[in-house]
Amino acid sequence: VWETPNKKANFKLPSGLETDPDIDVAGHDVLTLITVRSNDQFNTTVYGYNDRLRGISGTRMVLLMNEKDIQRLGLSAGQEVDLEANAHDGVERRVHGLRITPFSVPEGNCAGYYPELNPLVPLWHRAEKAHVPAVKSVPVRILP
Repeated sequence: VWETPNKKANFKLPSGLETDPDIDVAGHDVLTLITVRSNDQFNTTVYGYNDRLRGISGTRMVLLMNEKDIQRLGLSAGQEVDLEANAHDGVERRVHGLRITPFSVPEGNCAGYYPELNPLVPLWHRAEKAHVPAVKSVPVRILP
């Protein structure tokens, strides 16, 4: 028995799936960055440069991208690029020297390792209710 008025579990759905309105995601060249950990990492402590879960070895300076986005943006696998936050707040947030790596991520998204990509996350860009950095939803642009 649940401690609710109807004694049942009550589930709530979000009112929508709109992106955070505090940061600009408009533009065909803007991707949503998802920061991830590797299998040899505990929080921000990195124990090695191989990620057997994603088939990455020898480096963590990679940008995992959907193959359709790679083609659409005129990029190529293995190309070295810079990544810039799309925050429009007067602060330059850029990470240099990432290698484009095709990977199974949804179109319009890309992924990379933290803490290497932490410089791209504006301090004010936080989850609305949890007030934690919104590191799974950072609008970025790729600079070839």
